Amino acid sequence: MSSLINQSSGDPALDRRLEWARSYLEAGEAEAAAGMLADLAAEASHFTPAWFLLAEAREAMGDAAGAAEAYGAVLARDPDDRMGAGVRLARLGARRAEGAMSPAFVRTLFDQYAPRFDTALRDGLSYRGPELLRAAVGTPARVGRLIDLGCGTGLAAPLFADLADEMVGVDLSPAMVRAAEALGLYAALHVAEMGAFLAGERDASAGLIIAADALCYVDDLSAIFAAARRVLAPGGGLAFTVETHDGPGLILRDTLRYAHGAPMVSAALEAAGFHVRHLEAASTRTEKGVPVPGLVCVAVRD
Repeated sequence: MSSLINQSSGDPALDRRLEWARSYLEAGEAEAAAGMLADLAAEASHFTPAWFLLAEAREAMGDAAGAAEAYGAVLARDPDDRMGAGVRLARLGARRAEGAMSPAFVRTLFDQYAPRFDTALRDGLSYRGPELLRAAVGTPARVGRLIDLGCGTGLAAPLFADLADEMVGVDLSPAMVRAAEALGLYAALHVAEMGAFLAGERDASAGLIIAADALCYVDDLSAIFAAARRVLAPGGGLAFTVETHDGPGLILRDTLRYAHGAPMVSAALEAAGFHVRHLEAASTRTEKGVPVPGLVCVAVRD
């Protein structure tokens, strides 16, 4: 959220104090930073970045209650939640994980991430989601229309271009969509939330829908699966990856990404009218050098 944190208060003196406090926080001096930020937030209550950094400083100190109070102040000043206070409150246990991920937060996150997205994923996180997904799909008959949900910069497009007469990409982030446009592989690209996009699509208008590393920002898979089934032609496929965990339900990981238990994924697919053709444990990425547990799934519309 660097660009939002760097927003000016309108007072250069207050901005300098924020930077000073941030330097203490980045140096590991959370308690000193929290003191400075508490004073700053009290003097300039409108200054949302001060509240956000105060929450981070208190969280670093282990003061969960104080951090939750400050994140609540962020939400009060930014109801769209571009900074992601909601998911941070959920991480603290101060609210439910369901509904905590705001579209504005995801959009802002990836708009900022877009210029370095491919390099960060490939080099820093050993990302291989599209490759795992393409291998799981195999070599089916060519599909007329493929929809790439959460297409990002288009990392999956070169791997799936041979399967479709037409590829359509959708992503919440305008900056990511601009990067995908440069590939020249999509017949159309849309800036939209994936559920809203599917709601506007015609029945039975696609042969394959893919979502590589996108559903970790979705809490309710059931709604997406039901919408995908309607848009898919009979016998059409839904191929996706998710992060997972050993339990049955939904959790919010420390990385502010959702992990879905395998039983939840299977039940949601069955309820939506899909037959699971392929479901395997596989990690699409690493975090701090450790593979993140994940699932690769291919399901067919009944």
